[in-house]
Amino acid sequence: MSHATAPVLVIHGGAGVIRRDMSAEREKAVRAALKLALQSGYAQLKAGKAAVEAVSAAIVVLEDDPNFNAGKGAVFTHEGKNELDAAIMDGYTLRAGSVAGVQRVKNPILLARAVMEKSPHVMLIGEGAEAFAKEQGVTLVDPSYFRTEQRWQQLQRALKQDKGAAAESAEDKAAKHFGTVGAVALDAQGRLAAGTSTGGMTDKRWGRVGDSPVIGAGTYANSGCAVSGTGWGEFYLRTVAAHEVCMRVTQMRVPLQRAAAEVINQEIPAMGGNGGAIALDDKGHVAMPFNTDGMYRGWIGADGVPHVALYGDEDDGTGQLSPPAPADSSAPPAAE
Repeated sequence: MSHATAPVLVIHGGAGVIRRDMSAEREKAVRAALKLALQSGYAQLKAGKAAVEAVSAAIVVLEDDPNFNAGKGAVFTHEGKNELDAAIMDGYTLRAGSVAGVQRVKNPILLARAVMEKSPHVMLIGEGAEAFAKEQGVTLVDPSYFRTEQRWQQLQRALKQDKGAAAESAEDKAAKHFGTVGAVALDAQGRLAAGTSTGGMTDKRWGRVGDSPVIGAGTYANSGCAVSGTGWGEFYLRTVAAHEVCMRVTQMRVPLQRAAAEVINQEIPAMGGNGGAIALDDKGHVAMPFNTDGMYRGWIGADGVPHVALYGDEDDGTGQLSPPAPADSSAPPAAE
């Protein structure tokens, strides 16, 4: 599939989707949100805007939807707080911005972009990042904005499991460890961009930060490749996964689908991790590898038709239909 002369947008809403735990009502809502995110981002591309505009617009839609572990739907830490991370990178200029551990920023992806465009830095954290947000007019909210009852109950069950008072269900395991939203885009001028936003993992402690806001690990873009990951963050950090995919594509001339599959479905599982990613090259080729039961994902290209899929055996329109390689069943599940 090639879209060298037309813009392309690819998104994900997290890996680890388990079919049996998805109600019909929630599945409908998730598909609608993914479609809206694709339409919102693609509208920017059709208007001739840069790839970073499309990435931002798509991710904002998902941050505002409580069905995803980012923004409004973020999971809770061990202490009962929501700590949000995000990153964005412009492959054309190699500029990047990221934030970690913010608790009052309504749309962390917009703050990450402000860091990229309006500060001399790449990464800001915690209270300092929120002070910068206030200076830049980025919307701040009361921390209660992020609370959802579903996420709160997930934390309560996790706390009981910490004490050995309850067994962890498959649903809670997926909810605890999987999440994150992301987007990669190719604009009409051939410029690439990538962005990722997350609430991290349920019951995380000690100010833990995963791969999503770390440039090169969960988010990376250059002139020939853009990647956003979703998986067990510690392994994406250790393999510098997003950068590794792009180096294989741009320096080793490995085809995008193969490069992404080698890192996501071979290198990371071999170390004991799992998850997925979305990737896009400057020719418009799309890759969406994952090694879990499913991954919220979608893309939109030359015909302007959103393609959305959730499960591993579901046709996502890329011509890559096949069940994902099984993750190592002896390894803990993925975490952002």
